[in-house]
Amino acid sequence: MAQSEAGTGARAHRGTGGAGGEPRVLIEVASGIATLTLNRPEKRNALDRRMIAELKAALERCDLASEVRVLALRAAGKDFCAGLDLEELLASAELPAEENERRAMELGELFVMLRASPKVSVAVVAGRALAGGCGLATACDLVVAASGAQFGYPEIQRGFVPAMVMTMLRRAVGEKVAFDLAATGRLVTAEEAERLGLVARVAPAAELDVRAATLLAQLAQSSPSALALIKQQLHQVEELGFEAGVLLGARVNSVARATPEFRKSIETFLKK
Repeated sequence: MAQSEAGTGARAHRGTGGAGGEPRVLIEVASGIATLTLNRPEKRNALDRRMIAELKAALERCDLASEVRVLALRAAGKDFCAGLDLEELLASAELPAEENERRAMELGELFVMLRASPKVSVAVVAGRALAGGCGLATACDLVVAASGAQFGYPEIQRGFVPAMVMTMLRRAVGEKVAFDLAATGRLVTAEEAERLGLVARVAPAAELDVRAATLLAQLAQSSPSALALIKQQLHQVEELGFEAGVLLGARVNSVARATPEFRKSIETFLKK
């Protein structure tokens, strides 16, 4: 990220480009934290193809930027994200199945990129996170929500299916709860979302920014290699049996012992 290579202070730019009006995604880098802000408040930050493309481009740049250690995903306006742009979605009803599958995978690739990135991602959610917007938050490694925020998958109420988020939803909350949320379309509060496993932490609305900043700073100051290994192992172990999971843990343990951060930290601790 050329905008932030000159120093450690905050560097901001207007987004990842794209013709026609304001960028859909704003980027700011400071103290190892890249903040990606959804910038379509007049549409409740609905995900159109352009916003999805800008998010993917921003993630690619952050993955390649050595000064970025942690990703924060936020939103301008009152709501985090209302889901897919309904006008685009309606227009797609006339397209061939192959084209619609390709377009659906544009969003799917964004979810995969967040999961595959070695850098920890934190969704900071105020207002509503609905449908694909709820999926976008769930695709992040952590979700910090304001008390009063709402989460849900109301696609069923529009004759649609929360298909692109189903894998993440089931893994986050389990089969029965996932079916309840998908089949009824009911919305849950931030507090209930925390109990269900969709949200890691809930903060009073007035304290959301401070609480999120504290968490992000803690993560940014942690060993990047250790965080990357934790993230990789958590996702890999999900598909393994108990014995295979323990074996994977041994392999990750071995890799972690060889990292410079580990050696420096242990040496510093022993000198105390």
